Amino acid sequence: MTSELSIENTELTQTILNASPTPFIVHNKQKEIVYVNDAFTAQFGYTLKDISTPDKRGTTIYSNREYACKIKKIWEQHLKEGIQNNIFKPLEVQLRCKNGDCRTIIAHATHLPESANNLLISLHDITRHKQNEEMIQLASTVFQHSGEGMLVTSAEKNIIAINPAFSSITNFSEADVLNKPASILISKRYDSAFLTEVNSILELSGQWQGEVWVCRKKGEEILVWSTINTIYNEDGSVKQRVTLFSDITEKRQAELLALKQANYDPLTSLPNRTFFFTRLEEEIKNSNITNKPLAIFFLDLDGFKVINDAFGHPVGDKLLIEAGKRIADTAPNEDSVARFGGDEFTVLLPNLNDLNRIALIADTIITSLNQPFQIEGNLVYISASIGITIYPDDALTADDLLRNADQAMYFAKDAGRSRYFYFTQQMQRSSIERFSLTNDLREALELNQLEVYYQPIVYLPTKKIQKAEALLRWNHPERGMVSPSIFIPLAEETGLINEIGNWVFHQAVQHAQLFQQHNPDFQVSVNVSPVQFKAQNDWTSAISEVYFSSCNLVIEITESLLVKDDRQIIDQLLDFRTAGIQVAIDDFGTGYASLSYLNKFDIDYLKIDQSFIQNLSTDSSEMALSEAIIVMAHKLGLKVIAEGVETEQQSGLLYSAGCDFVQGHLFSQPLPVNKLLGLLSSEKSSESALYFE
Repeated sequence: MTSELSIENTELTQTILNASPTPFIVHNKQKEIVYVNDAFTAQFGYTLKDISTPDKRGTTIYSNREYACKIKKIWEQHLKEGIQNNIFKPLEVQLRCKNGDCRTIIAHATHLPESANNLLISLHDITRHKQNEEMIQLASTVFQHSGEGMLVTSAEKNIIAINPAFSSITNFSEADVLNKPASILISKRYDSAFLTEVNSILELSGQWQGEVWVCRKKGEEILVWSTINTIYNEDGSVKQRVTLFSDITEKRQAELLALKQANYDPLTSLPNRTFFFTRLEEEIKNSNITNKPLAIFFLDLDGFKVINDAFGHPVGDKLLIEAGKRIADTAPNEDSVARFGGDEFTVLLPNLNDLNRIALIADTIITSLNQPFQIEGNLVYISASIGITIYPDDALTADDLLRNADQAMYFAKDAGRSRYFYFTQQMQRSSIERFSLTNDLREALELNQLEVYYQPIVYLPTKKIQKAEALLRWNHPERGMVSPSIFIPLAEETGLINEIGNWVFHQAVQHAQLFQQHNPDFQVSVNVSPVQFKAQNDWTSAISEVYFSSCNLVIEITESLLVKDDRQIIDQLLDFRTAGIQVAIDDFGTGYASLSYLNKFDIDYLKIDQSFIQNLSTDSSEMALSEAIIVMAHKLGLKVIAEGVETEQQSGLLYSAGCDFVQGHLFSQPLPVNKLLGLLSSEKSSESALYFE
């Protein structure tokens, strides 16, 4: 209900105030509200009764008493100044409506013409204006202080505003870019088609977002993530466009580095195993669609380990890099070649229209790798063995295909290396057989299937047995005697050689004591695998435990073992020398050892490899090499043992060349302990030199 003005007020004034859309209130000298018009009640919800006294107003139209007291003081100051100057300054006030809404209003006061004691106060709602003002202020603050670069362009695509972050990121100032086309920022790597595409999207949707290369002031380029939004006029035409962007160059570089580390080999920069498997899975799917087969090469470098050991890892690494380049140069696509690990590489040949290309590419790779490599002043030679499998003929999964190619590669190595083999089902059966044999070997020692045989070593001038080489034999309950050339590599690959080798060593020590009953100087040679040197083996203690003279024991090692710059190997060889155990170099002439190693490790015997003896004849190159080895060894104070002597001619030629010892089927095959003991007994009872069968 609208309140009544005092009797002093005219009816005309009240009529005018009630008809006004502007909220009005009137309060008297005692600061009591004596009148509110209809517009006030409609807008704020209060009647005169709700707010007539100061106490009611403090708890009703203001948010709290503290704010009410604050406004009261300001209002009184305005009244005082208004009375003095006859000018009332407007006051901004926060009012709470009866329904709980808060409004911002401007209050204007004036004396009623009819009464100097009453003030007429008009209330103007500026809430929306205030909100707009705050939003503008907020937008300005964000624009000025945002870490993202911002620019505003006109409908004509000219830059009309930039923020400080824009200048910080691009180094362009306002003077550099204002009123200039925004396209000056775009990298020259994009053609006009790119800008046309972006503009088309903006015209269609008003928005665009994506990565884009932009130019900084000095010309360097950065990658930014950009978002463009459009501001429209009321008629729907473009008014302005606002672009926000952030520099993601370092982020992208980090992502690319992480991607490269995850998918590329750090040494050769070729795709790695992970990348290869991903690519292979994709090509298998593609093959199912196109019905075109694909081929996989599994490639291993022949002789790499020997070179790596002889010249060191830096040379080995450079050799891998150069070999990878040669393989990649022969492949149809640069990402078809991967370094699978170590000295193993894979090649993927998808979408094959002609299967004959497989052999041509394999031949090209082998021919390329057969050419010498010049690495740090060293002329290095390697070759490659390649296993090939075809999808979908050989297998249907990536794992099975790689397994097939790996098996085929091992068959290529066993067949002589520097060649390629296609996978066959027979290879699969052979691999299963190999797996079964390995499992049987794990139980062979425990089941007493292993036995040590001894091949006599004859002192050539007297043709008397003075030594014997311990040789391991495996009598399988179902397979019979398994060739050492088959099960020894299996033992080395699986690590079983350590346990088996230690057992052989202890057997040889015990048997040597029996042989000494016939000859106190009798020596037993024990072959030690390079794999055994990687484990901790206290062989000298084993000798002392049985009161056995270490000089009756010879350790046979391969020539390649000497060139390994391995502290553990060096220490064990020096321990042998300190303990009085003699050392023989087996298969001499087939490795890379230099003469300096022979003195460094105090070698006692050189064993000429049987490959030199097989074709021994008076004028053969093998005879010349054998004579040179014998003369060299004697000059260095070493004795020489020739292996694989099978004929009288070979024995005679070696004797004439000054060879010290021989062993081979001409004198005796490897024998069990009891048979060798019997042979030694018969030799001791005979004064003449005998040949043994």
